[in-house]
Amino acid sequence: MNATTTPKPPSLLLILTFLAALGTGSVGGVFFAFSSFVMKALSRLPPVQGIAAMQSINVSVINLSFAIQLFGTAALCAFLGIRAVPRRQEAGAGYQIAGSLLYLGVTMAATFGFNVPLNDALAKIDPASSEGANFWTSFLSSWIAWNHVRTVGALAASMSFTTAIYRMGTGRIETK
Repeated sequence: MNATTTPKPPSLLLILTFLAALGTGSVGGVFFAFSSFVMKALSRLPPVQGIAAMQSINVSVINLSFAIQLFGTAALCAFLGIRAVPRRQEAGAGYQIAGSLLYLGVTMAATFGFNVPLNDALAKIDPASSEGANFWTSFLSSWIAWNHVRTVGALAASMSFTTAIYRMGTGRIETK
C-alpha cells in the first residue's frame, strides 16, 4: 500500500504568482478585446460617432475596478520582480522576473507612453470638426498598433507567471 501524504498548502509567493498570472492575463484579455473587435467596430462608424464613442470609453475606463486590475497587477509584478532578483537561481524566479519586465516594461510603458497620450489628445477633439475626422484616422492606426504591443506584453507576462508556477513545483506530475 502507498501511504498518502497531506499536500502542504501553497506558499504566499506561489499565491502571489498565481494572482500575477491572473492579473496580467485579464489585462491582456481586455486589451485583446479592443484589438480584436472594439476598435474595428469604432472604425466602421462615421468619424463623429467613432470619436464620441471612444471619448466615452476613455471616460468610463477611469474607475476603481479597472484601476485595481491595471495598477494592482503592476504593483504585484513590481513586488514579485524585485523579490525574485536575489533568488534568480531558484525555480521559477527567472520567469517571475520576465513576467514582471514584460508587464511593466511593455504593457504599462506602452499604455502610458502611447495609448494614454493618444487618448488625451482625442479628448480635446471636437468630434464634429474636420480636424476631428483627420485626427481620427491617424489616431486609429497609432492607437491600435500600440494596443497590440501592450496586449502581447500582458499575455506574454501571463505565460511567464504561469510557467513560474509550474517551475515552482505545482505543475509537476509525480509517478510511482
